[in-house]
Amino acid sequence: MTPTTIHLPLNKDAILQITPDLLREVEQFLYREARLLDNRHYHQWTELLAEDLRYWMPMRSNRYPANSKAIASLDEAQQETHDLTEPHELAVMDETRDSLIRRIERLDSGFAWAEDPPSRTRHFVSNVELEPADNPGEVKVYSNFIMYRTRGEREEDFYVGSREDILRRTADSWLIVYRKVVLDQAVLSAKNVSNFF
Repeated sequence: MTPTTIHLPLNKDAILQITPDLLREVEQFLYREARLLDNRHYHQWTELLAEDLRYWMPMRSNRYPANSKAIASLDEAQQETHDLTEPHELAVMDETRDSLIRRIERLDSGFAWAEDPPSRTRHFVSNVELEPADNPGEVKVYSNFIMYRTRGEREEDFYVGSREDILRRTADSWLIVYRKVVLDQAVLSAKNVSNFF
């Protein structure tokens, strides 16, 4: 049985209506993206990225809530409520389509020592939710992920977190316009963050 592709009419001026068919189409897009990454088909993956892409991962910190009794001796400046850096602050990664392409070209060059030998990854995507985006022809997508990475004989890493994507409808598929990757870990045990989420 061959998989069916759902093609919805393209109306760039219309706010996309969230339907079961649209959810299924977006899920299939995300699963295909995961397969391309796991099979190291990075050049094909870049075809899924919009020219105006922002692909970023904020930094996470452990912060006590303001009402915590564990830190009664700390002043108010140390009792912040946000545990993620803001979009204009320092991030683990903050990429554009062009910078991601340069990273992939470096992988092709043989001089990317962090990926020699290359990692083997497996992406699991779940809990996909949709809501209308601010711009016509786009949809906001929330999902959870686990990425297992192994390299060499003994190196293993698990990345667990959530993603917030904005996808733009094209004539026959989607483009990723925005991706915010939020890891649950505040401290990464991995030697590098050389893979794609």
